[in-house]
Amino acid sequence: MFLSELNALKLWGADIGNAFLEAFTEEKIFIVAGPEFGDRKGHILIISKALYGLRTSGARWHDKLFDVMRDMGFTPSKNDPDIWMRPSKDGKVYEYIAVYVDDLAIVAKDPAEICQILRDKFKFKLKGDGPLEYHLGCGYWRDPDGTLVADPKKYIETMMEWYEKEFGEKPKKMKTPLEPGDHPEIDESPECSEKDQSRYLTMIGQLQWLVALGRFDVFCATMTMSKFRPAPREGHISRLKRMYGYVSETRTASIRFCTAEPNYYDIEVPQHDWMRTVYGNVKEVIPEDIPEPKGKPVVTTSYVDANLYHDVVTGKAVTAILHLLNQTPIDWYSKKQGTVETATFGSEFSAAKTATDQFVDLRNTLR
Repeated sequence: MFLSELNALKLWGADIGNAFLEAFTEEKIFIVAGPEFGDRKGHILIISKALYGLRTSGARWHDKLFDVMRDMGFTPSKNDPDIWMRPSKDGKVYEYIAVYVDDLAIVAKDPAEICQILRDKFKFKLKGDGPLEYHLGCGYWRDPDGTLVADPKKYIETMMEWYEKEFGEKPKKMKTPLEPGDHPEIDESPECSEKDQSRYLTMIGQLQWLVALGRFDVFCATMTMSKFRPAPREGHISRLKRMYGYVSETRTASIRFCTAEPNYYDIEVPQHDWMRTVYGNVKEVIPEDIPEPKGKPVVTTSYVDANLYHDVVTGKAVTAILHLLNQTPIDWYSKKQGTVETATFGSEFSAAKTATDQFVDLRNTLR
């Protein structure tokens, strides 16, 4: 989505109907016809198409789509095999197709032509092809100045409908996901009933997908509460109810894809001589097989922080990281650190190391 805005490409979505049935099995699979087959009852029937429910149907569909993408001139990205890319006809930018089973997100100069080829040449039954408005639970629209905006409002509405059905009331509106300074790990309330344990798992799953859709403001709280999934207590599910109240109150929160480069010209960057340290005169290792760069360049910005003694039982801190391309949040991370640090310096250093590793990975992803 960011690259479509950055390079002035069109963003379309499409769904391939009955996708698995477009592929054929490679194994010999048969059934014995039952009475529902009428005169053919008792006959041995050979299955030729990758029916839904067969163990290998997903792999066969992947093989089929692989051949189709190759035929259209696309190659799988070296970073993610489900993101396909090819140079545009004028050779100035790359065009992309992101695949999630049978859902396509197309970034191209003429996505309508791509959809037409999938229909006419490969006989795919496309549904909902057109400018992307909804994809995998996230809505897409443009604000008055034309900036692309992504928000999971529809998914949040689904969450709230489930909540009201399960608990018989709307969640109470809250201003923060959790109470400041709260430590759910020392909660000693009774363990949840079996029914509430099932609800707890569902609520954590919904919140985790919400984080994936862009609501990184509840990432740390979701990560914190996820550890109690094996045996949640009544106080823990009460905290999840509070988080639902916060999400309900902030359901209009969204991400704007701002592609203008940030202005860092007034920031002084200190220069260090690392020659006499353990780091030495190191240089960034750039893969030799990266594709030729095309399109506009971007400025990467990463924010990192640590919270010492986030978990007072284990003594572990938590790391939080936010990565931006130009002025658009593009990736986020929150996780307890693997070591116990006794000072802020140690936890901040550990967080900075994790952020640096991710930053290097992000640069290679962009390449």
